[in-house]
Amino acid sequence: MADIRIRKRRRMRAKDIKAMADTIEASLSVEVFIGGEVDIAESSEYQVLFEEGEVVGMVLDDEPYLSVRGLLRYRPERKQVTVDMGAVPYVINGADIMAPGIVDADLSIAPGDLVWIRDIKNRVPLAVGRALISGGDMAEGRSGKAVANIHYVGDKLWRYGED
Repeated sequence: MADIRIRKRRRMRAKDIKAMADTIEASLSVEVFIGGEVDIAESSEYQVLFEEGEVVGMVLDDEPYLSVRGLLRYRPERKQVTVDMGAVPYVINGADIMAPGIVDADLSIAPGDLVWIRDIKNRVPLAVGRALISGGDMAEGRSGKAVANIHYVGDKLWRYGED
């Protein structure tokens, strides 16, 4: 069992679901929570969004965003950062994403935006993070940190609900 503590889980009202879905759609250009029931709960680090019993999103600093499982479900094409295969082991161990390991990034990314990280070979989501530099600077591969890793494959939120 994962070591994340979920508490105060409750069903969200339709207007609150729509507001969160609209925010996510504006950021990622993908429709989410279509006709589904969504629960919200508190964890030690952020609020968690459940759809059909699976953690599909989170609320970070009052900003809703998809979790890695949510990204796998909805497959957005915006706000992505693509890393080379050499960076993958570090990303899935929670390391921040360094600019030299980035091979491509959405040019609409601004510092402070929530973004998702994928690998160049499989193009599947690996992590969610907060951009520290712009998408253009990421694509240029400058030095230093580019994205602060928040949630990744294999972390306690990813493992929640597994037996």
